[in-house]
Amino acid sequence: MKRIILNFQKKEEDFKELVQEAFNRDILNFLVSNNTLSEFKNIERVKTFGWNSELDVDYVIYKDLTELERILEEKDIKKSIGYYKELKSKEDELEIKRLSNNTKLNFIIVSASDWKIIPFENLIAEMHKKDTELIAKVENLAEAELMLKTLEIGVDGILFTPKTANDIIELKNLIGVGFKIELKEAEILNIQAIPESDRVCVDTTSLLLPGEGMLVGSTAKGFALIHAEVFETQFVASRPFRVNAGDVSAYILVPEEDRNKEELYRTKYLSEIKGGDKVLVINSKGAVRIASVGRVKIETRPMLRFEMQSEQAGKKIPISCICQNAETIRLVDPEGDAKSVVDLKEGDKVLVHIGPGATHFGTAIEETIIEK
Repeated sequence: MKRIILNFQKKEEDFKELVQEAFNRDILNFLVSNNTLSEFKNIERVKTFGWNSELDVDYVIYKDLTELERILEEKDIKKSIGYYKELKSKEDELEIKRLSNNTKLNFIIVSASDWKIIPFENLIAEMHKKDTELIAKVENLAEAELMLKTLEIGVDGILFTPKTANDIIELKNLIGVGFKIELKEAEILNIQAIPESDRVCVDTTSLLLPGEGMLVGSTAKGFALIHAEVFETQFVASRPFRVNAGDVSAYILVPEEDRNKEELYRTKYLSEIKGGDKVLVINSKGAVRIASVGRVKIETRPMLRFEMQSEQAGKKIPISCICQNAETIRLVDPEGDAKSVVDLKEGDKVLVHIGPGATHFGTAIEETIIEK
């Protein structure tokens, strides 16, 4: 889990609102001062950080190298300690790498105002398997996202000064813990050929893996797991960034944009998806990650309509999806294996997700609705 340290050294006008939002988002690491420490004392699970070794904080941050090395030589260090370094040169980078070998040092906070990417890539590569955490001091959310995703591994955490409650919401979203979507078996009841439809390919900016795909359905009652085109064939090269998702009228699952809502996803029509959007990528175990869309291709192709049936709470749930009629398009069976749509037959079982049933502009609602 990435560590977020929020800078709450000053009591601004909206201080209490920001602190409450941090608690709401389960962010519990705070850089404090003499003026703000009392706000966090005796609160369960909260960890406090401070520049002053005289402060009764959980972690003391040293800026002076000589003082830090003196503390590190002590046999009995009473508090957890960290180091703050402004990275301006290669020598600074080497100093950070050297200090990261000392297991007594819990973390190093690094601030880089000029060169950012290359030095942090070097530090992440050096420190990602060490006990000493690499924390990046960032100025805005764009920098936070960059640091958290550099070299795919990212830094161990960030130090950030929030200006609004929304900053905290968006920040939590960047590191939000992965979630799972429940997948169930559905039996194929009927397969219908459709001579031509407008088909949508969703090309992501990420490489998708065997077992991964997107959840797509003709109704909001349920969604079939459409596998990514990661497989080589003798006739067609793999497209490991692509999901040939279905027809333009189908729903696809995308991340919920409003972080104040409890829902983890919403729906969009495939015809609405465009470059720059975010979509959910789901594997055969139900694990979810978010991918960005690079482009969308819409072309007329022959299709197959699958009518399926699943079960939940003793009720039969009808589910349908429309896929291009081609060997490279695959659904996923209960064992997690990708099966070409041209080989599937009535009675076969595939993985699906049972949806909310009714949506309004993509958001689940409590409403009587008939889709068939």
